[in-house]
Amino acid sequence: MIESRGYQPGFANHVSTEAVPGSLPIGRNSPQVVAHGLYAEQLSGTAFTAPRSHNRRSWLYRIRPAAVHGKFERYQQPRMNHDFAQGPVSPEQLRWSPMPMPTQPTDFVDGLFTYAGCGGPEGIAGMGVHLYAANKDMEGRFFYNSDGEMLIVPQQGRLHIETEFGVVDVEPHFIAVIPRGIRFRVSLPDGEARGYICENYGALFQLPDLGPIGSNGLANPRDFEIPNAAYENVDGDFELINKFQGYFWRAPIDHSPLDVVGWHGNYSPYRYDLRRFNTIGSISYDHPDPSIFLVLHSPSAVPGVSNIDFVIFGPRILAMQNTFRPPWFHRNIASEFMGLIDGVYDAKADGFAPGGASLHNSMTGHGPDAETFEKASKHDTSKPDYIDGTMAFMFECPLVIRPTQQAMDAAHRQTEYIDCWKGLKNNFNPS
Repeated sequence: MIESRGYQPGFANHVSTEAVPGSLPIGRNSPQVVAHGLYAEQLSGTAFTAPRSHNRRSWLYRIRPAAVHGKFERYQQPRMNHDFAQGPVSPEQLRWSPMPMPTQPTDFVDGLFTYAGCGGPEGIAGMGVHLYAANKDMEGRFFYNSDGEMLIVPQQGRLHIETEFGVVDVEPHFIAVIPRGIRFRVSLPDGEARGYICENYGALFQLPDLGPIGSNGLANPRDFEIPNAAYENVDGDFELINKFQGYFWRAPIDHSPLDVVGWHGNYSPYRYDLRRFNTIGSISYDHPDPSIFLVLHSPSAVPGVSNIDFVIFGPRILAMQNTFRPPWFHRNIASEFMGLIDGVYDAKADGFAPGGASLHNSMTGHGPDAETFEKASKHDTSKPDYIDGTMAFMFECPLVIRPTQQAMDAAHRQTEYIDCWKGLKNNFNPS
């Protein structure tokens, strides 16, 4: 179950929820004896001394502590990694067709495939960009990520995510954020699913400040939803899979770790419906910077510069007159990884399909293809354009986003992507 609490990512919310009445202690976090024979355990997502407004931690009251499991051994998941730190990086524009669905039974963990990334968990900065394609429920296994929080963007098929904190159900047009260290299991109500993941190694995602926009606009805090407490009291022969410092590890566990009966705090999974985003735009001229489409960001140590920006391009109305309405040609100090959830992206006529992706790194020129440019240059701007039935997004980072070799070698990479700009001819006429 999900309950809406006006959860505001990145700030000092405090939530209390219990599946069995009386599970949460009153007046203290760790009493000598916890009700119902439970164990008290604190999960901290920030430094103990982080400012109160950004300190993130939750107290869990569970059937067994998280320390109870067998010894870890290496687990081979060769397609999700952070092998993006070696060798030269081409400045070429890159694009991929949708990642194919697996032909063999593959669950969420084994279906993860790393496209690109930068930084790493060692430096507590940067991100990993992954896609998942799965056709099997996680059976008898649980997963948690020690390296970063996971922003999950479904593109095809629903995800039923059972976590220590409760259940989070998402479908395309929703996002789910699973913070670092939280254990979960994924099942597929539609039999198969595909989507994108931003693995954030830096500061936790939070809502951006609104500045001159004022008190309303962009993503509303009350639209973020968190799970009610729910628990499993199940013994069995299970495995616990952990991603730690870029490698996967597996330990036997004789019970379900999703055994939290009650919890309180401000460090938890959450979900958000992207269709509730309040888009801000120009009503005079020019196409605004994509920062006006910012849903969440991970701040860096430099004021005004994010570690990661998560930006969406959803349905909106373009009414600017005598203006080139699609995104203009541009080069950025930042690097952009884009994905398409649904519909058509207004800066590309074809080739960018739902489930596909593109990467334009720092100072690499990009923008509308030749067909889109011609159409927009002749468009009647005396009438508004209603852009419907679409949802694209971008993971933006100030660091170079380095593609993995497996992504460069993938059969679904569009090696002739650069040709989409060949038709941009010389129109110069000095007279």
